[in-house]
Amino acid sequence: MSLLRLTFLGTSAAQPTLHRGLSGLAVKADADLLLFDCGEGSQRQMVRFGTGFTVDAAFFTHFHADHYLGIIGFLRTLGMMGRTSPMHLYGPAPARRLLHQAVHLGLESTAFPVEIHELKDGDVVRRGGYAVHAVGVDHRIHALGYVLAEDDRPGKFHLEKARALGVPEGPAFGKLQKGEPVTLEDGRVVKPEDVLGEARSGRRLVISGDTRPCPALVHASKDADLLVHESTFSDVSSRHDTDPGKLLTQAREAYKGPVEVAFDGLTVELPLRD
Repeated sequence: MSLLRLTFLGTSAAQPTLHRGLSGLAVKADADLLLFDCGEGSQRQMVRFGTGFTVDAAFFTHFHADHYLGIIGFLRTLGMMGRTSPMHLYGPAPARRLLHQAVHLGLESTAFPVEIHELKDGDVVRRGGYAVHAVGVDHRIHALGYVLAEDDRPGKFHLEKARALGVPEGPAFGKLQKGEPVTLEDGRVVKPEDVLGEARSGRRLVISGDTRPCPALVHASKDADLLVHESTFSDVSSRHDTDPGKLLTQAREAYKGPVEVAFDGLTVELPLRD
């Protein structure tokens, strides 16, 4: 996986403000487009910020209305656009009941398959080149945080070693770089470990959802490239949504590493680890 890009669709709390929509985050993971929460108005934000509508899966942190009601209109829009590929919806209990109601609200059926998956702490959803891990967090109702963990990448390719072993340049180099062995014309087998350095760890994106201070999330966030942490409760009024300075000061007092306050439309691309 080479691309890992986040677009913040909504960064308000339980109600929208003039400049901030309800919770929603779009994550582009190579060819995949994922949603994490889908508050009311998320699809308009997707148009506004250019994420596109080719969403493969949506992950819900919990089922307070401000985090999932936007999926109702979005699914209908996809149907009107002629979508035929399945949509996968994931979330904690009662995901099956609530999302089934949402999918069929006002309709008998959708024009494309909608598959609903109920997750609990420790569950893992494998996808191409990465996995999404569910982390139980501390909220008033069943709630999850998520860790998007990229698979480890092969180590650095040592060109000189490959040439010294007689590996011909071209497709054979590519196979070794992908972790596949190569059989030479003389019958010798060159293994990836013969020409590659140590594996390079993949990126980790952590999304907290709504939670109180939570040891499980602290543990999940270790070695993360980015933690997207909700901060619903503070002494900063929503009237100050265009001036997050006080909130930023509070966050930097609590966490000594790099901290920024997200805003609707903010795009963050995580570079590959060295």
